[in-house]
Amino acid sequence: MSIQIIPAIDLLDGGCVRLKYGDFDQRKNYSADPLELAENYAGAGARWLHVVDLAASRDGAAANINPLLSLLQSAPQSVQTGGGVRDETDVQLRLDNGADRVVVGSISVTQPERFAAWLGEFGPDRIVAALDVQIDDAGVPWPRTHGWTQASALSLWELLDFLNDKGLRHLLCTDIARDGAMTGPNLGLYREVVRRYPDLFVQASGGVSSLADLQLLPRTGVAAAISGKALLEGCFTVRDAMEALA
Repeated sequence: MSIQIIPAIDLLDGGCVRLKYGDFDQRKNYSADPLELAENYAGAGARWLHVVDLAASRDGAAANINPLLSLLQSAPQSVQTGGGVRDETDVQLRLDNGADRVVVGSISVTQPERFAAWLGEFGPDRIVAALDVQIDDAGVPWPRTHGWTQASALSLWELLDFLNDKGLRHLLCTDIARDGAMTGPNLGLYREVVRRYPDLFVQASGGVSSLADLQLLPRTGVAAAISGKALLEGCFTVRDAMEALA
């Protein structure tokens, strides 16, 4: 089975942006309208879209999430969305407005028991654990949260052992050293995740800069590749990516 390409859109103040290393001070604005971009990606064959609401991540309950809800209601393809998901009402609101999957970051790391309850409440096909990891000098990946400023008490393997036992099905994993840097994905990390947890649908995120990068991902066993900046910068098209991943 070929790997899916999942284009990514980062929303902030109603526009499309990209952050480098998750830093709001290293922000690039794009002129593309988010809905037009979603429609173009769908027209090119992308069956899924990944949307991050950076306003909700930054501003919490005070955030204006109407641009996100509008995009969820109008996008022609299936959408998974994350950013600022802090409680059950955040999950339900996004699902009610058209999200097919809700991506949960910090809560899945800091409150894994609570996250496991959401897997049971909403179903494992509606929830994605988004784990941003930093590799230590010994090669051990450690999840980081709150804009990558806080380290987890559990290694990636310890956390995934727990979540896998609780029914986790979808994992989005990012090596934060690669995110927005376009230096190539961390192939070794993805191979090890898939080896340890063969039943997970793993989404590779971070570092993809070329078709050559994409062509290496099928060897890792991941189910999908997320690409944001490379598509926005015109490094390749959705159709090019689909061919490279086939």
